[in-house]
Amino acid sequence: MKHTTPPRSTLLVMFSIILLAHSYLGMRLFPALGLQGSGLLLGWLALVVSSLLLPLGLAARFISQPPWADRLAWLGLTVMGLSSSVFALCLLRDVSLLPLAYLLSDAAYSSWQLQSAVGVLVGAVLFTLLGLINARRSAAIVDVAVPVANLPAELVGFTIAQISDIHVGPTIKQPYLDSIVDKVNSLGADLVAVTGDLVDGNVADLSAHTAPLERLKSTHGTFFVTGNHEYYSGALPWIAELRRLGLQVLLNEHVLLSHAGHQLVVAGVTDYSAGHFYPDHQSDAQAALAGSPDSPFKLLLAHQPRSAFKAQDLGLHLQLSGHTHGGQFFPWNFFVRFQQPFTAGLNLLGNVWVYTSRGTGYWGPPKRLFAPSEITRITLQRG
Repeated sequence: MKHTTPPRSTLLVMFSIILLAHSYLGMRLFPALGLQGSGLLLGWLALVVSSLLLPLGLAARFISQPPWADRLAWLGLTVMGLSSSVFALCLLRDVSLLPLAYLLSDAAYSSWQLQSAVGVLVGAVLFTLLGLINARRSAAIVDVAVPVANLPAELVGFTIAQISDIHVGPTIKQPYLDSIVDKVNSLGADLVAVTGDLVDGNVADLSAHTAPLERLKSTHGTFFVTGNHEYYSGALPWIAELRRLGLQVLLNEHVLLSHAGHQLVVAGVTDYSAGHFYPDHQSDAQAALAGSPDSPFKLLLAHQPRSAFKAQDLGLHLQLSGHTHGGQFFPWNFFVRFQQPFTAGLNLLGNVWVYTSRGTGYWGPPKRLFAPSEITRITLQRG
């Protein structure tokens, strides 16, 4: 399946927003920095280049020559992360200037205007460098204990290794995924769950880079559910490719596992938005669990945490999700809650525990700040 380019009207709207945001930065920061003449010209030129690089970074995967596409993506997406921090810090600066205009003398206020403008630029660079280091280092193992009422003694200590939101694509390649697989295998888990958004690109371009998934090892195998980015990248070819690699893809269905004399139910739903791409992929937790027997432990894999609203009355014990990236970097962590019930971590919704991973990779800018990536080791305990 070939990449589908966004509609021209969408690109025009996106580019207009980018231009407006960059114009705001120039008008707010350049006078405070005292830029004049050639310095002012260079400043505006830098903003124009940044405005061009941002959409090119996102569109790079549509270029048919991978080496150049990847380089352009790295540059454009890094600039996206930098400009995002400049914009956020500039907004905070402007908010601080409002009360300070009445509290400080004219001289002190003028000095603060200059110092805060410099601080915006320095802070944005530091945030971007620190975010790059955090994004590119190997994900840490996060241990989570989940209490299950009346859990049989034989199932206490049952472990699930969860990885999510890796986004193999322009800046995440085979070595990055190899490191993840090695860490997961070192856990000796009973089950591996991959909760969507594995890829950003088509099978032809990325199959060599997702090949390490074939090495995943656990007692009961690896289970996968689709995320929204699978549908952006051609879900049907990816489902076939992942099955070829030995992953069990759960499309609104469940399987039964026999462990220590007990039957466990592992169900999975398609992404919350899947029905917009393929009507027969409409996410359906009820269908996924239909006909499942009574079990001391029922697990649902669902890419988006909000799937739990329709699944909370189906006798589940635990839902594993991702999608949010924990916000990935400031200030986006404050906006996740407007779309999803949970941003990260273990939360209780009705009688169902919902664990939301911060993700094992990253999307877009190679940047993570105050939201580190994770490989999650979930251990069942008696509640």
